[in-house]
Amino acid sequence: QVELVESGGGLVQAGGSLRLSCEASGRTFSSYAMGWFRQAPGKEREFVAYITWSGSNTYYADSVKGRFTISRDNAKNTVYLQMNSLKPEDTAVYYCAARRSYLSTRSASEYDYWGQGTQVTVSS
Repeated sequence: QVELVESGGGLVQAGGSLRLSCEASGRTFSSYAMGWFRQAPGKEREFVAYITWSGSNTYYADSVKGRFTISRDNAKNTVYLQMNSLKPEDTAVYYCAARRSYLSTRSASEYDYWGQGTQVTVSS
């Protein structure tokens, strides 16, 4: 069992930055692939970014590529999402997710554990 706790959300003006953190419980964090997803009001949950267990491979949705960076620190059981040049359309609840695999995926249904989410609001 893995418990995920996100933090770092908040209100920011367009063009600003935020760094989200997701801390995982358990001793096997390094064997999990991790992903970030988001859900805006009235919309389905969408993929944002993922990172493999070692951190050697990452992948981003086109909408955030070049602005967001996913990273992880396995010694701290934490995955991060650095978000720069934020836009109002980035407003959503952001969720981190863990998958019992060394490989990551864009499909939310293939993740095994989810955090409770953290709200990100970008004002224009």
